[in-house]
Amino acid sequence: MKHRCIRFLVGLTWLFACADVRASIYSAELPPQLSSAADMCRYAPCADVIKADSFSPRMGSPGYVEAYRMLNGQKKRVGYVFLSTDIVDIPAYSGKPIVTLIGMDTQGIITGLRVLKHSEPILLVGIPEAKLVDFVRQYIGKFAGSRFEIGKTSDAGDYIGLDAISGATVTVITENQVISRSAYEIAREVGIIKAVPRPQARLTPLSQRMSWGALLKEGSIRRLTVQPGEIGVGNTGQPYIDLYFGYLNAPSIGRSILGDSDYRRLMEELKPDEHAIFIIGSGMASFKGTAFVRGGIFDRIQIRQGMDTFTFRDTDYQNLYGVHARGAPHFTESGIFILRSPVFSAAYPWKLEFLAHKLDTETGAKTFANFEREYWLPARYLAGGRPKVETPEPVWMRMWLSRRIGIAGFALLLAVAAAVYAFRDRLVRRANHKDKRWVSLPKMLLWIASAGFAGFFLMAQPSITQVLTWFHALLYQWKWELFLSDPFIFIFWWFIIASVFVWGRGLFCGWLCPYGALAELMYKLGSAIGLGRFQFQLRKPLHDKLKWVKYGVFAMLLGTSFYSMGLAERLAEVEPFKTTFLLGVWNRSWPFVLYWSALMGLSLFMERPFCKYLCPLGAGLAIPSMFRIFGLKRKIECRSCHACAKGCGSQAIDDKGRIDQKECLLCLDCMVMYYDAAACPPLAKERKIRQKQGIALTPIGADGYFAPVIVTETQRAIATVAHAGSIAGEK
Repeated sequence: MKHRCIRFLVGLTWLFACADVRASIYSAELPPQLSSAADMCRYAPCADVIKADSFSPRMGSPGYVEAYRMLNGQKKRVGYVFLSTDIVDIPAYSGKPIVTLIGMDTQGIITGLRVLKHSEPILLVGIPEAKLVDFVRQYIGKFAGSRFEIGKTSDAGDYIGLDAISGATVTVITENQVISRSAYEIAREVGIIKAVPRPQARLTPLSQRMSWGALLKEGSIRRLTVQPGEIGVGNTGQPYIDLYFGYLNAPSIGRSILGDSDYRRLMEELKPDEHAIFIIGSGMASFKGTAFVRGGIFDRIQIRQGMDTFTFRDTDYQNLYGVHARGAPHFTESGIFILRSPVFSAAYPWKLEFLAHKLDTETGAKTFANFEREYWLPARYLAGGRPKVETPEPVWMRMWLSRRIGIAGFALLLAVAAAVYAFRDRLVRRANHKDKRWVSLPKMLLWIASAGFAGFFLMAQPSITQVLTWFHALLYQWKWELFLSDPFIFIFWWFIIASVFVWGRGLFCGWLCPYGALAELMYKLGSAIGLGRFQFQLRKPLHDKLKWVKYGVFAMLLGTSFYSMGLAERLAEVEPFKTTFLLGVWNRSWPFVLYWSALMGLSLFMERPFCKYLCPLGAGLAIPSMFRIFGLKRKIECRSCHACAKGCGSQAIDDKGRIDQKECLLCLDCMVMYYDAAACPPLAKERKIRQKQGIALTPIGADGYFAPVIVTETQRAIATVAHAGSIAGEK
């Protein structure tokens, strides 16, 4: 019966994991010509986002197409269609952009939107994609220059409120940025939104020549580096692009870079609203791009200030033949770019953006990628210093501020758990084999808090998908913003990392994992309602074989992620966490409900079956647990004594008394026995010897033995022999 349950459980895992749960938008294959072809609407459903009869070729920078309709026998322009990835490259929770097609009429009103492709795991096997479709429909009929706020359901003041998608906050915040910024960019480019001139900078007369190092240190020169792995190119030992740039109008910077005569000549040529920016570069790629050769357009670099973007043509370019600043690095190309607009002001921060095509290692398609570095002229070059600038808070910071009360409560939960375990010796000494309340009560309270507060309320359930995502980020491209977007998971993972290397995985897996806590509560419930006589453990030989299954699942998921992250995310539904906490059983299809029900039902009869045999997260955490600092205590006599092993719920103690710290969930039952003079066989034997010899019992020391009256092993052995002899004499 037991073997059949396990086989059924394993088979059911693969049934649901391999079930067809693919999402239509997720699995859409976009043609590679979509991002580059002049006839964009041949590859994109432009007619779905605006009512039109025909469309122009791609035009402008960033690109868009004009939409036409026959009215009164004449062809009339009725709006514009544009692809979000032609304009912005904002990664969502998956680290990849949500490709969105947007339509807008000639008045700047959004007429339609269509999500062409996403890579969001939560929308892959969790929240229905229809929720995302419903979300983007909220923008239809809104003006492109509006300010949109997520989570505010009514329009008030200077913003338009939008309903969010529960459980996918990061995704919708990112999509909001994609849609609002793309619509604003095109509306400004075609003249619907007029740019507002900024107050121009008043530069100080500082004009001393400075070295390259000094300019770099004070921020007068900034550096933007893109590594090959960030765009899916193999590592060649050099950066894909390595750029240095700065603002030449400031006398000290201009004279240091150009020399006195060239600086004077440049300043004489510039008009009042014109600005000179130098760029030098090296690496595998060119910042000038191929469009510069074909049409005189620099399509790889642009300047952004606020919502305004500035691009360059060949008429805005001047040669930079050399850098005069002492200590300047080697470079392979250089140039001076003239920005001609009163909208730009050197008094305010701006960004240099490098635009490139990123190779998708899974599909082989190229996607748009944007890399940027902020520049703000040092205050000493600005008369009156830098002006006060209100910059929008990053998405991750908004998430943290909006959840600060929950964060405080969650941090308190983790701190209490760590404190309780840190003082475990005091708890286990107070307990004994007949009364374990000093240990069981704190654990019970932590299980309830973990499952209820951390799991169901905060939905802070760590997952193997995060391990896979972070593993790939370390190898290819690490972005703090991505991992900071969920504050509870971020805090939880730092706690897990620290606790694993200090105590092993048991504190998280055994005490704080929301799903593990729920499974443990189910087992306790089974005992409480009279199912205790049906509860069982697998025989140790079978357990020792099946415990390796979770390591195989972990290895399989890790290997699959290098082939296809999407497939790995689907297979990661071997974890029932999403069904339990994030979505709820009632929102899942039957394979997930059946799998979840089987695990919960089995948990009434077996202690933590999923944790022991299937959990890839537990397997992943078990590996670094081998390098923990502190482990559970053992006596010499534990090598031949099996008392603790019989009561070990996680079956982590072998026949030689050794604790497998990879499997141990730190239930502390063995530690209660370790100090219990009535239950621990070595202590019980020593207690009887002392009583027989009339020696008063003394407190048990930290080593698990009575305080020294019998100190050495030799003395203990003599006393044991004497005790054995006395027993033989009695017989």
